[in-house]
Amino acid sequence: MLKRFVSCHRALAIALLLGLLPLSGQAQQFEQVGDYQIHYSAVSTNFLPQSVAEAHGIQRSPAMALLNVSVLEEVDGELRPVNAPVSGTVGEVQDSERTPLSFRTLRSGETQSQVAVFRIREDTPMHFTLEVSYDRNREPAEVSFIQRFHIDR
Repeated sequence: MLKRFVSCHRALAIALLLGLLPLSGQAQQFEQVGDYQIHYSAVSTNFLPQSVAEAHGIQRSPAMALLNVSVLEEVDGELRPVNAPVSGTVGEVQDSERTPLSFRTLRSGETQSQVAVFRIREDTPMHFTLEVSYDRNREPAEVSFIQRFHIDR
């Protein structure tokens, strides 16, 4: 099951986030919370193939980016996907104003991700603050990171 999940997860991540680039070529990040891995990555929507963007209703634009969050739980030595609602905000590092992110679920087989589209500015570090409800019996995990985007025109 792990091989099938990893293959499916990798295919979805590649299709949604980087088109033709392998995952090893991107900054795939995750935080470990107990038996859970919270994976997150953000990329310009211009990197999405047109067909993928249309199929998922995602606007391709040099000024827009996509944040993808997925959660895996280790059970008996295997990783399995978890439906984990996500909420959060994004804003420029030097600005205290934050914009709420509007997440929706994308599914492909057993794989599920929470995605949100947001506006970016050229060469501006963006600060993300997320709350990931990975287990309904626990408080949401807080994930925070900073990423700089370059707009390809």
